[in-house]
Amino acid sequence: MDRVEESLKAFVGIKRTNDMLDRIVKQDMKNYGLNVTEFAVMELLYHKGEQPIQKVKDRILIASSSTTYVIDQLVKKGYVIRRQNPKDKRVIYAVLTEKGHELMHEIFPQHAQTIEKVFATLNDEELVVLRKALKKINTNSTV
Repeated sequence: MDRVEESLKAFVGIKRTNDMLDRIVKQDMKNYGLNVTEFAVMELLYHKGEQPIQKVKDRILIASSSTTYVIDQLVKKGYVIRRQNPKDKRVIYAVLTEKGHELMHEIFPQHAQTIEKVFATLNDEELVVLRKALKKINTNSTV
């Protein structure tokens, strides 16, 4: 086996798969009137509860200015509010509103099913192996 050639083929396969997943997720989010970044913020708040805005930025991997814009958009839509930490006025939390929580409660199961369908061609063992292999690459990168 030529590891260089196989590594390049794996890389191309991952990139093509990522592009396909991006298209599917973008279309799925569009159905709910959200973009991918807005959904990522709401999903974080839905599953982890209120978060300092700095942590939101770190968790969803976007620039600080973009985080402010995305949260502003979610505030305008009534899905998120900002709450100042009473003990440290420098810390602002993003908090899912009742309207945001209701939307996520409605759409997240449908979104999860959409993602599950993408991986339906893999059996359970293959899915676990894929997840572990991707995690191994992600956490052990030496480049």
